[in-house]
Amino acid sequence: MTDSVQDIGRRIAGLRKAREWPLETLAERSGVSRASLSRIERGDTSPTAVVLGQLARAFEISMADLFGFGAPVLDAKIAHTDQPVWEDPATGFRRRSVSPASGGFRGSVIEAELPAGATISYSVPPLPDLEHHLVLLEGNLVMTIGEDRHELSAGDCLRFRLNSANAYHAPGPNPARYLLTVITP
Repeated sequence: MTDSVQDIGRRIAGLRKAREWPLETLAERSGVSRASLSRIERGDTSPTAVVLGQLARAFEISMADLFGFGAPVLDAKIAHTDQPVWEDPATGFRRRSVSPASGGFRGSVIEAELPAGATISYSVPPLPDLEHHLVLLEGNLVMTIGEDRHELSAGDCLRFRLNSANAYHAPGPNPARYLLTVITP
């Protein structure tokens, strides 16, 4: 497996152990099976974006914090080669932590690419009132937040506080590439 899969596994194990939760407790809180959690923590398998959302919710942290768990305060400049990249094995969704969550900062910036035709849906937000600013760089994106549907074209910006189920869909014909700034309350 890749270094990013190993890193995510270590982060999840570290969060669980810091709370002194056995795997069973995390399984109950997240809805992810104990066996799957064990494979994820060992780095044997990469969790999907949906599973990561369930884990962030269980830990009551943002997805950005899940990816940046334990990150020290970073230098002002974060070189492109130092920006962690993760790919969802189920959808091909790629996530680059342009400005990862780290100590002393409430926000993070993510560059994402969702392949044409792909959808990622989250049943609940990991934390209430997470502030989001999404700027679509290329392609088209349909963003559903609760009952509201937003059709975005390149250059559009969508600002929202996340308090309900949400979904990202790239209708095509090209992938949707966007920047997402997430600010914790």
